[in-house]
Amino acid sequence: MELKQLEYFQMTSRLKNITRAAKRLRVSQPNITVAIKKLEAELGIQLFDRSQKQLSLTPEGVVFLNRIDLALRNIQDAVLEVNDYKKLQKGTIKIGIPSMIGAFLFPKIFSSFQQKYSHLDIYLYEEGSMTIREQIERDELDFGIVILSGASSSLELLPMSKNQSVACLPLDHPLAKKKSIAISDIENENIIMLKDGSYLRNLLMQKMSKENIKANIVLESNQIETIKGLVASNVGIAFLLDFVVKDTPNIKVLPFEDPIFVDVGLAWKKDRYISKAAQSFIEFCQDTLK
Repeated sequence: MELKQLEYFQMTSRLKNITRAAKRLRVSQPNITVAIKKLEAELGIQLFDRSQKQLSLTPEGVVFLNRIDLALRNIQDAVLEVNDYKKLQKGTIKIGIPSMIGAFLFPKIFSSFQQKYSHLDIYLYEEGSMTIREQIERDELDFGIVILSGASSSLELLPMSKNQSVACLPLDHPLAKKKSIAISDIENENIIMLKDGSYLRNLLMQKMSKENIKANIVLESNQIETIKGLVASNVGIAFLLDFVVKDTPNIKVLPFEDPIFVDVGLAWKKDRYISKAAQSFIEFCQDTLK
């Protein structure tokens, strides 16, 4: 049994697709197919149910994955710890950032951190807050600067700011005359929505569902400047964080009648070994807040 076989099995289990797993791991699809077949032969069990279009784990596969997740995490932590003992001057940090936060908050943090720790390599991954939190729990990322509200208890959280979700409307929209907006006001309105994996999208959809309002989504995008331009051009209403649309021309910003506040901050997994590179980022963020 080889380490690569376990890594291929783990990624295929997560993505439920060999082609996507091969792309993520940057190997050929046949390599993964052969490795998994050899692993199944060695174990004497079938790990995947291949009867459907989308791969799914067999009951034996689920049990094996749980053990493999722990084993691979321990190996990754061991490598990090050994590298720290070697006192390497290089290090890497993988950070997930939603586009909204990445465009308007992270550049200030990154610029200052890079100047102080120029020997560290930082890799950025752009996804929605909910997706990033899941990736941290699966040990695919070291950190995420995300919306912390509703985060899992398995994550360590460092709040950085409290922000308000607001509605963004064209200046000549009938609702723009109001001082605040209710969820019921959204009914029958064209909506420009953030993509799946966004905490704000999920929250808004839940609130609309409670009031039996069907979202009339005309466009989905995570490109914040594009969304603001579409709102200004009267394509529809969007819902973003207040600091993103502050002082934006040609857009009317309204809070909700029942205010929606969310905490933005740093998230990382509790039970992981924290490398010196990662610890330096945590301490930098803590010092920045002070």
